[in-house]
Amino acid sequence: MTQSSFWQTHTETGDFAELCNGLYQREIGLIAKADYVSVPAVQARLKSLPYYINRTAHAMTQVESQGTSPMQLDSLNASWSAKQSKNSPIVGQETAQERDMVFAWYRQEYICVGLVVPVLLDEHIIIDCIDRIDLDKCRLRTNVGGWFSLTANNVINEGMKADKKLLMPNKKIMISACAGHRWQHNSQQVPIIPSLRELLLSCSINWKNFKKTLAI
Repeated sequence: MTQSSFWQTHTETGDFAELCNGLYQREIGLIAKADYVSVPAVQARLKSLPYYINRTAHAMTQVESQGTSPMQLDSLNASWSAKQSKNSPIVGQETAQERDMVFAWYRQEYICVGLVVPVLLDEHIIIDCIDRIDLDKCRLRTNVGGWFSLTANNVINEGMKADKKLLMPNKKIMISACAGHRWQHNSQQVPIIPSLRELLLSCSINWKNFKKTLAI
């Protein structure tokens, strides 16, 4: 099957249509509530919307059809669904010794720009990606989280609040991030739907090897 025929097959499915509809409704609502500084800024966002929505819908239906993801596609709500654990999955990455292991994982030579990674924001885990690595200063930067030091002497990401942490990916953490699971004081909260960007990134997660990213 060629790439063009594959895309045509998926655009003919009900899941694709429902995903596009759900994504459009959500994004238009966010744009309506956003505080844009100018009309051109709104126009630019609206102009790019069809491309990113179509790309995300294609990617999500492709992941679903391949059956490689541990999550279920909720096409009606344009999101991923999975059972939420009672407690936050970051257990095992909190103490100083555990954080050392997280830093060591990210210092490995095969960790590269573009890798999809989880970042703890308050008690909610988001999907992010590495956009810069600074070997000289032993740090890396993610697109949303900013700079993170990879040494035990500085466990807080540089220039950001203490409640933001770079996490080491594992199945439980990545599922929680993709499904928008939240906890407060280690108690379950109502899940939120990840952003359009996060949903697209979620489709490039390599569930068999978190050190690599799939092409989307």
